[in-house]
Amino acid sequence: MKSKIMTKLTTVMGKTGLVLKKHSPEIFITAGIIGTVASAVIACKATTKISGILDDAKAQLDTIHDCAEDKDMAEKYTESDAKKDTTIVYVQTGVKLAKLYAPAVILGALSIASIITSNGILQKRNAALAAAYMTVDKSFKEYRSRVKERFGENVDRELRYDVKAETVKAVSTDEDGNVTETEITTYTGDPNLYSDYARIFDETNPAWEKDSEYNLYFLKAQQEYANNLLKSRGYLFLNEVYTMLGFPITKAGQVVGWLYRPDEPTGDNYVDFGIFNIHNQKACDFVNGYERSIILDFNVDGNIYDLM
Repeated sequence: MKSKIMTKLTTVMGKTGLVLKKHSPEIFITAGIIGTVASAVIACKATTKISGILDDAKAQLDTIHDCAEDKDMAEKYTESDAKKDTTIVYVQTGVKLAKLYAPAVILGALSIASIITSNGILQKRNAALAAAYMTVDKSFKEYRSRVKERFGENVDRELRYDVKAETVKAVSTDEDGNVTETEITTYTGDPNLYSDYARIFDETNPAWEKDSEYNLYFLKAQQEYANNLLKSRGYLFLNEVYTMLGFPITKAGQVVGWLYRPDEPTGDNYVDFGIFNIHNQKACDFVNGYERSIILDFNVDGNIYDLM
């Protein structure tokens, strides 16, 4: 019975410790903020008491000066004695002031240390997450590279977006009334396999128009502008592209984007919105003018800061 209780208690303590460790950045930053405010309050209270210490010191110094200027006490109280007593008064006053403000200073220092500790924990966690992401991203890109090398880019695209080729029969009638039946190959993909960065360009977008031709030209122009910006500057964030297209920015878009490195390619070295994806029937319909809306999926290279 005792063993079970101890085991359960150990488990509870272990889980509690894990929860505290998980929320340690929030705990430290909260403690730092509260401590900073508290130290300011303590310092203000200490200031109200400083006048008494300074008045006492002034009274002692006045007494020393009076004794030093008294000719009758010149033999008993020399100038050297006055200097020593003055030094003692200054030292004692300094010690009193230090003790008065010591709690506020110590609490303030601990608060700053708590905030710095919180920031350090977050930086380590972000570094770990970035390293994990880079490992997965590198493995995925290497896998895609091997697929392209062995089977070609079309197979890579089909596998990535679950594109399936389907043969359908098309019936056409010529001017003489002759009916011809032909087989054509169409490609369909799973729309749920778009990346997390994909966005729908439709009537909810401020840049969208009812004219399908206008929408196509607009997206092509923005894609060209994004590529020019990438080449001229060497990098481009996804949020910048979102802004060009009228989409809300995201947290991921602050770090994810493209790098332009022709000599040391880390990605495609160009920006692609996925407009001319022949394996996406909806994209084909958009380009051909049958659709006025399209799902844009961006070929980002990944976290720019980790790729540099």
